[in-house]
Amino acid sequence: MLKKRIIPCLDVKDGRVVKGVNFVNLTDVGDPVDSAQAYYQAGCDELVFLDITATHEKRDTTVDMVKQVADQVFIPFTVGGGIRSVEDMNRMLKAGADKVAVNSSALNNPQLIRDCAQKFGSQCVVLAVDAKKEADGSWHVYLAGGRKDTGRDLLDWVQEAVQLGAGEILLTSMDKDGTKSGFDLPMLQAVAEVVSVPIIASGGAGSLEHMVQVFQETPVTGALAASIFHYGEVSIKETKEAMAQAGLEVRL
Repeated sequence: MLKKRIIPCLDVKDGRVVKGVNFVNLTDVGDPVDSAQAYYQAGCDELVFLDITATHEKRDTTVDMVKQVADQVFIPFTVGGGIRSVEDMNRMLKAGADKVAVNSSALNNPQLIRDCAQKFGSQCVVLAVDAKKEADGSWHVYLAGGRKDTGRDLLDWVQEAVQLGAGEILLTSMDKDGTKSGFDLPMLQAVAEVVSVPIIASGGAGSLEHMVQVFQETPVTGALAASIFHYGEVSIKETKEAMAQAGLEVRL
């Protein structure tokens, strides 16, 4: 059985780690290289590093920062934000990332997923999805850091992306982002029923109980958290101990 993964997320804007609520009201919470090193030493299983304004500002993710982070951490490390081509992904992998997340660019050009998967392997291609519940009960996919409703149905999009070669899905609930009210379990379950690749849950982690609950009640293999770790409310060690006590497979 795959061990469940605890994954801190570093949302980076202007070279600093930031955190917001529902994708707005961002506050500065530290230096990305220092944060990455601290999380690695604390025992996280993987790291995700998202340049959250790269796409909106039409610029590239900072390669130097990726190199610095890769020099400090020796666990799987995913980078996303502003990835628009096979060459962009190649640069990130060469800089030391293990996986690269695509979001807006993949929606605009789904062929990018196939091209990257064929060149680097599906295991390197992470589909990052920001989704929000609509009045009719469905979920829509949003673009550009949650600024634009694409009108695309979430379940249709994840199935298409996996068929094209995405090897993992990083699924963020915009309704839950930064609220600390728990993960969006119905959305995670719905996606898990239509794809067979690993899913990382993102958006809403507020307590140890939430981290345990998402693994007990959905088939996700990873849980991403930012606020509770950034502000020291919960440690990675405490999280893993609580998961182990609940009978979940975890690397202690």
